[in-house]
Amino acid sequence: MRHFTKFENLELGQKLVEQALKYKSNPKLDFEKGQGKRIGLIFLNPSLRTRVSTQLAALNLGMEPIVLNMDKEGWALEMKEGAVMNHGTVEHIKDAAGVLGTYFDILAIRAFPSLTHREDDVNDFVFGQFLKYCGIPVVSLESATRHPLQSLADQITMKEFAPTGRKPKVVLTWAPHIKAIPHAVANSFAEWTLGMGHDLTITHPAGYELDENFTQGAKIEYNQAKALEDADFIYVKNWSGFNDYGKIITTDPSWMLTEAHLRNTNNAKVMHCLPVRRNVELSDEILDGPHSLVQKQAENRIYAAQAAISYLLDQY
Repeated sequence: MRHFTKFENLELGQKLVEQALKYKSNPKLDFEKGQGKRIGLIFLNPSLRTRVSTQLAALNLGMEPIVLNMDKEGWALEMKEGAVMNHGTVEHIKDAAGVLGTYFDILAIRAFPSLTHREDDVNDFVFGQFLKYCGIPVVSLESATRHPLQSLADQITMKEFAPTGRKPKVVLTWAPHIKAIPHAVANSFAEWTLGMGHDLTITHPAGYELDENFTQGAKIEYNQAKALEDADFIYVKNWSGFNDYGKIITTDPSWMLTEAHLRNTNNAKVMHCLPVRRNVELSDEILDGPHSLVQKQAENRIYAAQAAISYLLDQY
């Protein structure tokens, strides 16, 4: 694995989870590994957990992290090949990514989807342009289609809280939201959960089907109450339409997870990637109660990033 951008295979997934747990028990275990090396954290979109956790992960490995909020601090980038740059863009991605590749040992990039041009988003066009021209290992801080650091943290969290002696029942449930939200977290959670060998049920209103490339092997259930029966983990996330791309099809408030939804579960633990719209996606009683793992997931973002960066450092 030269880049950390997606789920690769079960063996590597298990290795990264175990390494992350080692770092959690001893964050400075490999402090010498990254000394004298720099990681560039390039944000084309906002961030809280991803930015801070990845900085902390790099520091735990002895690396120097440098953050650039490209949407506010950099030049407007031209992404298209062969563009005549006589309009608003100032610098071509070939030049910007090439320069960044000479400044850093690892580049970490966040680039959200447009939610308007499905083909470009599905192909991770913007993220792919950085990957194409920087010439060094890349960590995804979330792309148009995936959020692998979040998903690795989710797997670490489920490993810590999984029932003993049996496979847990994992449910990914859609939740309402006030605006159109990308598919990256839902896609990536499905990809990693299935890849790690868990049973996964995905529940959502009709019309919110995800890209089948990420959900093959999952059970799709349109009745949320039925899907939640005997659940051990419930992952709550909104996403917009995929087939009717980027559209809000319904905002049915009955899909917001509350304590009442947990009655027929296996005393389920509830997960969410944050940020969360309280009392829209999830009720206060869930988020502030004993079922919630959201703060545990957020903490594990540090060690997920540390394991991924450490693995890349070992590759060269």
